Amino acid sequence: MDTAEVERLIEEGIEDAEATVTKPRVPDEDHEDAHFAAVVVSPAFEDLSLVQQHQRVYDALDGYMTTDIHALEMKTYTPEAYAEHGPDA
Repeated sequence: MDTAEVERLIEEGIEDAEATVTKPRVPDEDHEDAHFAAVVVSPAFEDLSLVQQHQRVYDALDGYMTTDIHALEMKTYTPEAYAEHGPDA
């Protein structure tokens, strides 16, 4: 699975989401291509706790988290929070 496919799954699974997915570190031999990092911005996160926001991302990747994705670092934002804090908040 590549970063574009992970982005597509997140964006299709969460209303009005914009996802940016990268590989956060050098792949290891045991889990090559399985470690991802995602920044996801969506108005669907409004009034949800951070745990609920992350659960929405996991739900969008249902089935792939145990097969194609070994690890996923994520930051989630509403559009307002992203505009205020950016990806380094």
